[in-house]
Amino acid sequence: MINVRYFAGARAAAGTSDATLPAGTSIESMTATAEGRLALVLKSSSFLVDGVAWHDRSAPLPVGCTLDVLPPFAGG
Repeated sequence: MINVRYFAGARAAAGTSDATLPAGTSIESMTATAEGRLALVLKSSSFLVDGVAWHDRSAPLPVGCTLDVLPPFAGG
């Protein structure tokens, strides 16, 4: 399984602060199956896998990892 933590606007769009995904899921497939506002947020979000930036949206995520979904932030 993959543990997902949603932050800020992603949490609001998902309606939860955390979720789990099946092993082998990619960010690309997660975005493709998302609906409504969450799908829009995921398209513009940044992602951390176990605290490290993850740029390859098509690569399968490591089993047992924690995926942090970070939407664009405003302010300073």
